[in-house]
Amino acid sequence: MNFLFLKLTTNFFQFWKNKVGMFNTIISIILWPLWFIFFAITMVLFFVSFLILPRNILHYIIRPISWTYCLLAGQWLCKANDPPNPDGQPYLYMFNHESMFDQFMIAAFIPHYITAVGAIEQFKYPIWGYIMKQYGIIPIVRKDIKKALSSLSKAEDALNSGVSLLISPEGTRTLTGEMSPFKKGPFHLAKNTGATIIPVGIIGAYKAKKKNDWVLTPGKLITRFGAPIEKKDFENLSIEEIRDLVRDRIQLLIQA
Repeated sequence: MNFLFLKLTTNFFQFWKNKVGMFNTIISIILWPLWFIFFAITMVLFFVSFLILPRNILHYIIRPISWTYCLLAGQWLCKANDPPNPDGQPYLYMFNHESMFDQFMIAAFIPHYITAVGAIEQFKYPIWGYIMKQYGIIPIVRKDIKKALSSLSKAEDALNSGVSLLISPEGTRTLTGEMSPFKKGPFHLAKNTGATIIPVGIIGAYKAKKKNDWVLTPGKLITRFGAPIEKKDFENLSIEEIRDLVRDRIQLLIQA
């Protein structure tokens, strides 16, 4: 009797899983064309805007556009905790990298201009690469240590000039949904500049769109901003200790 009940339960959940998978596939087929049409429109908008507007003003356009990118992918954005006061800049925002939506989830809520570090491959795409460059995104060659250090030096210059920076200590998106090991580069940035670290927890993005899967899963994306980690909190710590501190803070944010 127990075996029969277990088999029926297993079959029911497998049937339901298949139905949900089919629904998500159909939704994805509908949403992706809409998403790419809007993406193309915004690329033209940005291309023209860079000719007449300073990049710090463009951030106010990016916020609603980031919301729309997520909405057109079937995602509803939510914020848990407020981002820090812009008057305390520069900030070094560090987040767990789950999906292509992560940057949009953060940009939608940050009330000030912010730059970021991006993979050099993205700069090779027509128009998109130009827009990233014009906005001030810093390219990084992850597989070349010397070039990566040069990129981090530029990121350091940005922080020293008062510009906040967004960076993922993992370096790339997770393939499992769990945080990957943190690289040391971002923590050298913090140590060298004394910039206040803002840990950010990204929740729901991995489920929404996995790295090697085109299917979207509609749902809710949550951006959770953590308490600032100021210079006085880490100036006497080693790079490894700062890394572990930030990782623990982000882990708490995504589990809260």
